[in-house]
Amino acid sequence: MVWTTASGGQSAQADDRGGTRPAGADPTEGPSDPGPGTRVALTMVENVAVVRLNRPDKINAVDWAMLDEIGAVGARLKADRAVRAVVLTGAGRGFCAGLDLAEFARMTAGQSLPFDDRPPGSAINTAQRAVWVWRELAVPVIAAVHGPALGAGLQIALGADIRIVAPGARLGLLEVAWGLVPDMAGTQLLPPLVGPDVAKELVLTGRVVNGAEAVRLGLATRLAADPYASAMALAREIAGRSPAAVRGTKRLIDMAGQVELAKALAEEERVVRSLIGTPDQIEAVLATRHKRPPVFTDGGPPPSDLPCSPPSPGPKGDVGG
Repeated sequence: MVWTTASGGQSAQADDRGGTRPAGADPTEGPSDPGPGTRVALTMVENVAVVRLNRPDKINAVDWAMLDEIGAVGARLKADRAVRAVVLTGAGRGFCAGLDLAEFARMTAGQSLPFDDRPPGSAINTAQRAVWVWRELAVPVIAAVHGPALGAGLQIALGADIRIVAPGARLGLLEVAWGLVPDMAGTQLLPPLVGPDVAKELVLTGRVVNGAEAVRLGLATRLAADPYASAMALAREIAGRSPAAVRGTKRLIDMAGQVELAKALAEEERVVRSLIGTPDQIEAVLATRHKRPPVFTDGGPPPSDLPCSPPSPGPKGDVGG
């Protein structure tokens, strides 16, 4: 994993595919074949984590080492409370072209399978973890998709909460052409988005759709000429909201249809009770009332230099992570 930070005034700047580059550099340039440990780049831009698939010469086609890195980066972000939103993108010409054909050849020869490597007692293998880890994050994950997002690439994007796609993006699950099925949680993530009938049509034919059709089908959230810029703008907006409210919102919406209604509604009440009167909830009200940017502490001591800050109402329960 490549780790960098970016902030205003530094010589490095966020590029239009995620990550950082020296000022004036080509946004598509990168190592021609990153070795193990460099296939995924992680950049912190304030409270937004930018995760960039980083094999641009192969249009970010994944091999087992890359899948393992993706899962490891996701696990790292799960443990980082400073992260308030994540943008998932790809370096170079596309998001991800799918499985590296060299890895596919080894797999069909029985030399390499991603299913044999999983944590003890885990029901999720390495390939599935590279997708499902984004569902497990307490904060929203936004995929910025340009170029191809095929097979494994589309399944990785399906792990995100929101998908912003370029009009010319190409999205599809091509496994049927290889005599296989989507094996990175795609069979579970696709039907709730597009409906079981459309999911079957897309998977059984391997049909590839462009960005506009992806939005029409519900496969993507919205179109943008520059998906990365749009994703970053949205991530920054979300990162500026109360962290506990953001975590609670994601968790509650993810519960919809997955648990009994009575349990979901009871949890909704529990979450709002845990938020009311906390320093961050009071700060949200004050910032809105005084038309100023909020300063959230996410459970820390309330700031003392803000106008009309009332005394802390005391500790409250946390929400969703």
